Amino acid sequence: MEIEVSANPQGLMTIEAVQKVLNRSRASVYRYSNTDPDLLNPPYDPKLLNPELRQGKDDPLMFHPNEVARFAREVLGIKQVKIEVREAAETATQEVLRAILGELQAIRSLLEQHVDSHPKE
Repeated sequence: MEIEVSANPQGLMTIEAVQKVLNRSRASVYRYSNTDPDLLNPPYDPKLLNPELRQGKDDPLMFHPNEVARFAREVLGIKQVKIEVREAAETATQEVLRAILGELQAIRSLLEQHVDSHPKE
């Protein structure tokens, strides 16, 4: 089983990405997940799919690709598991932010040159 999925900038997988990799329904992924309505971050359980730590109950479940591969091999019995995580395509917002960052860096560089060329007296 070799599947490519998109991850968030931290390299974590969403429920949808896990669903695609495991070829299971969304409900099944939730049933496999190590969650507890009374605990925000329950202790590690080798028989379940363990999500990354969350800061709040409303945070979405996110999974590390290695944990998804471990779960697929050890619990579901899928022999060949290879998950390739690639960054999602850059959005228009990310392009604009990258351009703004470039402009700010250029402005900073010019300001630093100006300060260096006119020392305080």
